[in-house]
Amino acid sequence: MKKFKIKIKKIEPHQLTERLLLINLYLTQGLTLFVGLIWILFQHRNPFKLLVLPSNGQFALWGIGLASIMLVINLILSRVVPEGNMDDGGINEMLFRKRPVWHIVIIALVASVCEELLFRGAIQHALGPYWTSILFALIHVRYLNHWIPTGWVFLSSYGLGYIYMESGTLWAPILCHFVIDLISGMVIRFRRKEDHERA
Repeated sequence: MKKFKIKIKKIEPHQLTERLLLINLYLTQGLTLFVGLIWILFQHRNPFKLLVLPSNGQFALWGIGLASIMLVINLILSRVVPEGNMDDGGINEMLFRKRPVWHIVIIALVASVCEELLFRGAIQHALGPYWTSILFALIHVRYLNHWIPTGWVFLSSYGLGYIYMESGTLWAPILCHFVIDLISGMVIRFRRKEDHERA
């Protein structure tokens, strides 16, 4: 009987193609969603109840308010901190630079729902916002070589956990996460287009 060996090889960002990056993105988001749903079910909670839209729109104030603060801080960091210290290995640029607007919207929506369901909906319920934020920073492995973006991801996650607790609905962190990813993706998409046109 033949033995099957699975070799896991680390791939550097420059070795990724756009297609491989997209496949990886959707597979990891699918896995994130699956783990989140299973974890919530093991907690004897209904994941669909977590995703019921609240009757009032106050959650939108929490989500958009925190997203606005985080985007301003991100802009300040990008001006103050040397570019090399905020480097993610070129992953975000490769993901968004040639992506159509509708696809950026889908990526932002998928990431925000899947990640918030797992991290705020399942993990924070079990571990609280502090340990959840540590795990959230660890999965953003592309930033771990630099302490500033890693710290920023941790603080962002803690903020998402805070508005989840204050608003009482998962839709507040989902909206915040969506707005940040959407605007960040659009900035990369259209900034690169302008740079290319100037060249």
